[in-house]
Amino acid sequence: MRNWKKFLSAAMVTAMTVGMIAGCGSGNSGSDSSGSSNDSGSESSSDAGSSNAGSGDAVLKIGGIGPTTGGAAIYGEAVKNGAELAVNEINADGGIGGIQIEFNFQDDENDAEKAVNAYNTLKDWGMQALLGTVTSAPCVAVGDVAQGDNMFLLTPSGTAVECVQYDNAFRVCFSDPMQGLESAKYIGENKLAAKVAVIYDSSDVYSTGIYQAFAAEAKNQGLELVATEAFTAESKTDFSVQLQKAKDAGAELVFLPFYYSEAALVLQQAAGINYEPIFFGCDGMDGILGVDGFDADMAQDLMFLSPFTPTSEDEAIKTFVTDFKEAYGGTPNQFAADAYDGIYAIKAAMEKAGVTADMSASDICDAMKTAMTEITIDGVTANALTWEASGEPSKEPMVVKIADGDYAVVE
Repeated sequence: MRNWKKFLSAAMVTAMTVGMIAGCGSGNSGSDSSGSSNDSGSESSSDAGSSNAGSGDAVLKIGGIGPTTGGAAIYGEAVKNGAELAVNEINADGGIGGIQIEFNFQDDENDAEKAVNAYNTLKDWGMQALLGTVTSAPCVAVGDVAQGDNMFLLTPSGTAVECVQYDNAFRVCFSDPMQGLESAKYIGENKLAAKVAVIYDSSDVYSTGIYQAFAAEAKNQGLELVATEAFTAESKTDFSVQLQKAKDAGAELVFLPFYYSEAALVLQQAAGINYEPIFFGCDGMDGILGVDGFDADMAQDLMFLSPFTPTSEDEAIKTFVTDFKEAYGGTPNQFAADAYDGIYAIKAAMEKAGVTADMSASDICDAMKTAMTEITIDGVTANALTWEASGEPSKEPMVVKIADGDYAVVE
């Protein structure tokens, strides 16, 4: 097993992404992952998204759902590419218990109704297990339908608690509450600040869930929340009021539990009023260095939780990053990494359960519910990664700090 570090520090050089609503993007970040099409991997079918079909008659059909168009496309492309890379590797190595994988990824445009339509398309195609969806609201909507069908669901990046509310659903990423709790613990235990302000998106389940858990743990850590300021999807371009209140309250650290596209604006506007607190975010911050027109100097010393960094010296991560770059021409982000680990988790659980290609989706799901709690994988987002029956993963978070225009890991 590889030697994993809980926290990382140093300076390294990379670039990031652009986008919002689930994570990261097409630049370089400890992330860029939309990239181009896979040179050596999947084919594309006009009516069924991308698919990786192995040779022979017997295949296991794994579906995927996420945004590959629209404002959150950078996240869906990352997941699609990370999953396809894993599928190609597994098929080249003999498949799942000797059975090849056929992978079909459908676009949901980060829309709950379209995600359900994508699910039904995949169900008609013969899907036997689902990697998805990518973002939380579509994942919750699809989860309701998948539970009724008893379809196995593993979301790589759906962080809302409700994404895994049923016994057929698991996730690779951290939940919103865990991110909030771990952020408050890290800030408190490392004495980064005593007076803290929070700016969060009250219209977004991801941001609100993290904020609520953060506020609860902040009390346990002796942190004083001197300002708590909200915004909504309709008011996410001007943060001057929120920042001025945080500054006037003497906040030494501002917690930003939302996505990097808005965070870039916060940092720019903070510089405009000469406000220089510590800024601390969560996994949605991954990609900020790739925002068009954003001055990376403004993100100096920004910190955020992340399950993955492409600058790690871990050999498995280095191999993953190299292979991803060769296949897609960009640096993988945490969404690509989560999807990559997700496919390998499905493989391990299917092999543990003795899944065969002729089994129904419901029978596979019943077998996988138990198998997921019995497997351990060494992935690129964690070493010795396991799952609880609740659907939650067991792994340690990392803290990433931006230094000299790149993502550095804080040890």
